[in-house]
Amino acid sequence: MKDALQIRVGCQFSGSASEKSPAVFQLQPFHGDPHEILEESWHIEPDVSRHEYFDSYGNRCQRLTVPRGKFTLRYDALVQTPATADPTDATADELAPADLPDDVLIYTSPSRYCLSDEMAATAKELFGAIPPGYGRVEKINAFVHNHLEYALGTSTSVTTALAAYENGVGVCRDFAHLAVTFCRALDIPARYTFGYLPDIDKISMYPMDFHAWFEAYLGDRWWTFDPRNNDRRRGRIVVGRGCDAVDVAMVTTYGDAALNELTVWSDLA
Repeated sequence: MKDALQIRVGCQFSGSASEKSPAVFQLQPFHGDPHEILEESWHIEPDVSRHEYFDSYGNRCQRLTVPRGKFTLRYDALVQTPATADPTDATADELAPADLPDDVLIYTSPSRYCLSDEMAATAKELFGAIPPGYGRVEKINAFVHNHLEYALGTSTSVTTALAAYENGVGVCRDFAHLAVTFCRALDIPARYTFGYLPDIDKISMYPMDFHAWFEAYLGDRWWTFDPRNNDRRRGRIVVGRGCDAVDVAMVTTYGDAALNELTVWSDLA
């Protein structure tokens, strides 16, 4: 890959379970994106069997059963990705619903956290007069960036885009959910995206963590937008995509398992 970056990504979970608990982990870079996985490894203590499958969105998932007692799971990968920042195209147009590809239509509907039907009037009031196209999505992205204050611990696993909008505060997933909601309310297909975002240019004041952003379908492809940062970034590595955070949970457990500590890394190799 010409003009590429090599980035070390991964995470470590430490937790405990009062009983054996089936679980699904979604931590691996998405197959088919511009990045290329050069190497990857798993380490689980105590050792348990696992297997990979692809969900209905094409996300890579690992199924395993967390053992009773304390456990540690570590995933690590070396990924090569383009060195350029997120691409843009000011000429990309919005498509009428009748002209959208079949597999894109799902991203125009309300979902668990993105209540686009309930926020339709607000979206039209704020953005209805803006000419359709890439520029309108940029305006949505900038509005969400300015409207929400980023603050850790200000939302929960049940906070919707509507609640974040009314509260005026949230974390990156709330920023993404609200922007997705506004887009869908205007019939612009938008999907929630989750992954690793290295701080190559030393922009963030926060420690590394997983990050959420969104993609909008304009012209004939998906484009990346990041309302939390409101800028183009380098080294973005997608883990999963879906209608909202429900579809790309990094861990789903079926039992009494608790996370005690999480460490995430995403750095130039």
